[in-house]
Amino acid sequence: MKTLIRTAATVAALATAAVACTSTTAGAPPKPRVSSLGAIRLVAYTGCDDLLSGLREHAAQRVTPWGFDNVLPFAAMEDSARSVTANAKTSTPEHSTTNVHETGVDEPDVVKTDGNRVITVKDGVLRIIDTATRKVTGSLKLTEGESGPGVPADLLVSGDRALVLMRGGDIMYKRMAFAPPGDTRYVLVDLSGKPKVLSTIKPQGSYVDARMVGSTVRLVTRSQPDIAFPEFKDDVSEAERVKRNQAAVHQAPADAWLPKIEITDASGTVKKDSVKCERISHPADYTGTSLLTVHTIDLAQGVTAAGTDPISLAADGDIVYGTGSSLYVASNPRWWMPVVISEPAVETPTTAPSSGDAAPAVEPTPTSPPVPDTPTPSPEPTIPPEETEVHRFDIGSPGAPSYVASGKVPGRLLNQYSLSEYDGHLRVATTLTSPDGKSSSSAVYVLKADTMAKTGEVGGLGEGERIYSVRFIGPVGYCVTFKQVDPLYTLDLRDAAAPKVTGELKITGYSAYLHPGAEGRLIGIGQEASEKGRTLGTQVSLFDVSDPAGPRRLSQLFQKDSGSAAEWDPHAFLYWPKTGLAVIPLTQQNESGGLVLKIDDSGVTKLGMIKHPAKDEYQAGIERALVIGDSIWTLSYDGFQVNDAATLAQQAWIPLR
Repeated sequence: MKTLIRTAATVAALATAAVACTSTTAGAPPKPRVSSLGAIRLVAYTGCDDLLSGLREHAAQRVTPWGFDNVLPFAAMEDSARSVTANAKTSTPEHSTTNVHETGVDEPDVVKTDGNRVITVKDGVLRIIDTATRKVTGSLKLTEGESGPGVPADLLVSGDRALVLMRGGDIMYKRMAFAPPGDTRYVLVDLSGKPKVLSTIKPQGSYVDARMVGSTVRLVTRSQPDIAFPEFKDDVSEAERVKRNQAAVHQAPADAWLPKIEITDASGTVKKDSVKCERISHPADYTGTSLLTVHTIDLAQGVTAAGTDPISLAADGDIVYGTGSSLYVASNPRWWMPVVISEPAVETPTTAPSSGDAAPAVEPTPTSPPVPDTPTPSPEPTIPPEETEVHRFDIGSPGAPSYVASGKVPGRLLNQYSLSEYDGHLRVATTLTSPDGKSSSSAVYVLKADTMAKTGEVGGLGEGERIYSVRFIGPVGYCVTFKQVDPLYTLDLRDAAAPKVTGELKITGYSAYLHPGAEGRLIGIGQEASEKGRTLGTQVSLFDVSDPAGPRRLSQLFQKDSGSAAEWDPHAFLYWPKTGLAVIPLTQQNESGGLVLKIDDSGVTKLGMIKHPAKDEYQAGIERALVIGDSIWTLSYDGFQVNDAATLAQQAWIPLR
């Protein structure tokens, strides 16, 4: 017969996230899901025996001939739209900050500034640059041997403490379940004098994402059970491989699942620990093949004797969204395809064997009919529904987060901007694609934040298209869908029970990132396209959204045959509201640099291009731009360049290699 095993397959986009939850009442039985959209309860394990039984049972169901079937999708690379604000202190120059999705919730990035210092990490080396002298005043190598180059890392900074988030040598490692997790490390650094390492945290698994409120950081990692599956010879059938792999799962101890952590202090003393069974929770439906762990670190206090206060959730996740008091983790549905496992047909001969056969003939009897020569037909595989689960955690108090509620919605999120908490509700924008992939439609769902039950929804957005960008600003939402033309929808979300579309603008091309401009204005970064949907180059649009029923485009700047990282990574987008200055990385056929714009109430104007020095006919692309005082600082792989914000004249070059 044939056995059908459902497996996940990754297909698409980029970047990261997921998290954990605390225990609920011990011994509370799981509650079934009430509907296809609504509240889902997470259930805590009562102890290691309960945990082991549940994880073994669920994980064994996800075994294939090659191990576990789950492969975490490439997350859509997290856009991080950030409202850029000026520092209120008079002792430091006015400066831009990392553009975050929500004000007051910082997100990791490759560069940070407090106006007086610029801190960056490249190739495993942390550097501090004094903004007055424009000199490197401190550096610290965080890697050993030759492992530095190419190691991706981000920063979070609070006062004189920096947390460096190192993800190993390849981004694939943190996204693919079958690849090594790499050398995931979180390094706490003292910046008050000569930079020095205060502690190093090595969690089991791969870094997913982090958020910081005040000086408290929540770090999310993903781990798989440490189970050694048997090795097979070529002649072992796939069905037998599944059987033996399931046996390996059923024999695995609880320790195989418990996420480990290793903390090294400044003196070199190493403390090893693992998440306790009682601090691991699970939703009603889960695979048992991965755990998400959230670690809590207050940078002001450092790593205390309690470690990082970790808690875990038996689930996957790929998108993290945070506010000042809530942390949301969404688990997007997996791309799916069936894998057919065939067993040889069992044949019963009905005639005498030839003289060379040793086996005797088996005559059929009325009570024992012959077995057919062909395999038994298998039922068609059932395609799992395309649904996204969202979990909410309360981070309003010090220490580990507490679980609040979970819900699910049909379809798939684009990125963290598909989520927005406002006035006691969570807005969720998704695209739902038909099983055959031939049709799609998008919708916005409104969930009550305390229960995650559905309050209202508005659908029918972009029939046959998918979401390219979303932005929620207070009680208003903006959604861009695209296939051949770009409908920009405006949404009225004031009545959570009855959200509605109030306006629509159809233009060619699309906006992949939306950023709030002046009052009644919306900035779009994306691609112009032909009427048939072929992309033509970078476009920056200014929309007038003061009339929700009649959005219109006031201005468009078009750069033919070009692209910008700001389309998929808004960390790369700089907007300085005080003067209307904007900078985006731009790559064209013969050059790359930072496109400098002025965006005012009426239009978008090109001011010029900032280019870094070329080396051996190679010109490093601009990755980030900052405003510090009256200067624009731009970062490339080779170094920082400082230019006058008014004239764009070069003022300094600070090499980093």
